[in-house]
Amino acid sequence: MKQSKLFTKTQKFAPKDEVSKNAQLLIRAGYIHKEMAGVYSILPLGLRVLEKIKQIVREEMNFLDASELIMSGLQKKEVWEQTNRWDDEVVDVWFKSQLKNGTEVGFGWSHEEPIGEMMKNYISSYKDLPIYVYQFQTKLRNELRAKSGIMRGREFVMKDMYSFSLDEKQHNDFYDATIEAYNKVYDRLGVGEDTFITFATGGAFTEFSHEFQTVCEAGEDVIYINREKNIAINEEVLNDKILTKLNVTKNELEKVKTAEVGNIFNFGTEKGESLGLYYMDKNGKKIPVWMGSYGIGITRMMGVLVEKMADDKGIVWPESVAPFQVHLINIGEEEKVEEIYQQLVAEGVEVLWDDRDIRPGEKFADSDLIGIPYRVVISSRSLEAGGVELKKRTEEEGKIVKMDELKSIIK
Repeated sequence: MKQSKLFTKTQKFAPKDEVSKNAQLLIRAGYIHKEMAGVYSILPLGLRVLEKIKQIVREEMNFLDASELIMSGLQKKEVWEQTNRWDDEVVDVWFKSQLKNGTEVGFGWSHEEPIGEMMKNYISSYKDLPIYVYQFQTKLRNELRAKSGIMRGREFVMKDMYSFSLDEKQHNDFYDATIEAYNKVYDRLGVGEDTFITFATGGAFTEFSHEFQTVCEAGEDVIYINREKNIAINEEVLNDKILTKLNVTKNELEKVKTAEVGNIFNFGTEKGESLGLYYMDKNGKKIPVWMGSYGIGITRMMGVLVEKMADDKGIVWPESVAPFQVHLINIGEEEKVEEIYQQLVAEGVEVLWDDRDIRPGEKFADSDLIGIPYRVVISSRSLEAGGVELKKRTEEEGKIVKMDELKSIIK
């Protein structure tokens, strides 16, 4: 893609009311646009990143034999009343409205109740189970104070998956498999070593849950970790009983700030019983379905990656989710750069070519801000030296490489 075709422009300054580093950099680099507090539009560069994060998650969910769908964002009051979660005192983040005929509706902050209600149409016999489904959905939550940029907004993209199982063993097997799948996701996103599964309270979902927490100074949570024993405990549930159970001592633990990047909830049969979701076993006995819920914040993950990996020059994307693999910059040499651009594209390399008529220093500064993994500079100096100048975003100095070597390194 030619950079001149992007309608977005880089900015020297972010909005004055934006205090989070992730939103400041993403706005300045042209990935997102701030509509209001806690609400952001995703621009072309940002969409490319989000889609790559989604694809990594999608591949790991598909490996679990889960099926992808998309549910409605509008939700019926009656469904949520069955579990007492329509009440604003129980769930305080509802956006609610009315249809023209006066019917009350809610805007989806989560989908446990609607997916359970829907499954009553598809689950009647033990032969129908298990069922695993997931979606990428825009959620709406009426947060009192939206903060931390896209790490906590009033509107955000989430992957939510739901499991429907015959019994406790089948449920637990899938629950454990999901933990492994989530670990693979975070490894592929480049934060696996700094992401821990913790025992935590379930909030509006369940009494307890497991969270995936990534060490991040901009995070809103505090956990205590022991890297050698691979132990992590959320501050809100830390007590002597938990320490004894885990055979660890507030001395063997390191206190760190973290951002929640995923969570999983075990509803057991409680949710199925509340919703009237049952199946008939081999003996014709009516049995409640075991349910679980599994979330990953997609836009939140994008913000966490920026917070963790950015430097004083701008964003630094991991190669797995960068909007492009190569940022191609020419200093003169228009004919040669067109040839090289076409060669790279033909090889399947994702290239953003800065073809704008601006000074080289501006191009280099914008390249650092945007954060694409490889910068390739074509100039008379590089051509005279026998190739192009290649520099990784994480390195200070570039080097001259030949075209064949360039293709090999990038691939």
